[in-house]
Amino acid sequence: MTPSTPGPDRPRDPGPPGHPEPLGPDSLTWRWFGDWRGLLLAPWAGSMQNMHPGLGAGVAEHSRFFEERWERLFRSLYPIGGVVYDGPLAARTAREVRGYHAAIRGTDARGRPYHALDPDTFYWAHATFFMLTVHIAERFDGGLTQAQRRTLFDEHVRWYALYGLSMRPVPGSWEEFQAYWDRMCADVLEDNRPTRDVLDMRRIARPPLLRRLPLPLWAPLRAPFVRFTLWLTVGLYPRPVRDRLGLRWTPRDERLLRLVGGLIHHTWRYVPERYRFHPRARAGWDRERGRPAAAPVETPARNLPPEERQGLPQHYVPKQHGVPEPHGVPERHGGPEQHGVPATDRMGPPSR
Repeated sequence: MTPSTPGPDRPRDPGPPGHPEPLGPDSLTWRWFGDWRGLLLAPWAGSMQNMHPGLGAGVAEHSRFFEERWERLFRSLYPIGGVVYDGPLAARTAREVRGYHAAIRGTDARGRPYHALDPDTFYWAHATFFMLTVHIAERFDGGLTQAQRRTLFDEHVRWYALYGLSMRPVPGSWEEFQAYWDRMCADVLEDNRPTRDVLDMRRIARPPLLRRLPLPLWAPLRAPFVRFTLWLTVGLYPRPVRDRLGLRWTPRDERLLRLVGGLIHHTWRYVPERYRFHPRARAGWDRERGRPAAAPVETPARNLPPEERQGLPQHYVPKQHGVPEPHGVPERHGGPEQHGVPATDRMGPPSR
């Protein structure tokens, strides 16, 4: 794909009408986006998203993320991953994702209106997912060539196009994207409460992998877990973001991060390929290798939102769990555009 290149005063051409082609197993995005190593970057992605004024306001006023961090994170992996790995169903998954957050709007504490469907807000969240993919490859999988960075950029444009949104905010090339990213980090992102809440892990619960670990044994592990996670997050921030948040990063820290990244890279080679990927991504690989599933793999019940919120339209709750649609809320799987919902999502992962 060769995207058009908008000038400073000319928006990207939205492209011809029709259905964008979903990404497939020949893409570099498939190689890295659904990789479990991406969980290491979850606080980085969440905090970078929340620093956007419109996105942070939406989280502050509409989200209960911090009451269920792990459940929220793990259930989001399924639909967000599905937009990449669902093959012929990817466009449908993208419509569902954008539809979960069509009603998120308001005015922030400074009197600025925000809307989840604002293209600039939505694209910023998508940009962080793209850069998460780049970071996995750069930091934890041996690095990227310049040609691979450009390929990943073009793939992220195809990926974004599946949502059916305005392409106006999308830069025209990898080089233009770098300028966009630098400008956002230096001039747009803010230090706000939702960002600080992501970084406040003092009371974080046990990760799902350790859910059977007795609480008395988790207590002494929490502090080093939090220190490592925050250190890694700070190291992945661009320098303007660290400066805005008042966070310190030294050359010694950078050398140590490179050593840790190399260790993860070399250790990961011993993980069987099938188990390197999240279940939704693994299902995509299985389908392409002749082991199709009857339907997309959905989140297990343990990741569902609190029962009293499961009927709200902003929450991803698979039908297999038998949660009824609330009165007056349209059927999700028909696609939001069939129910008068504009062709866009909010600002990132579903089910805030």
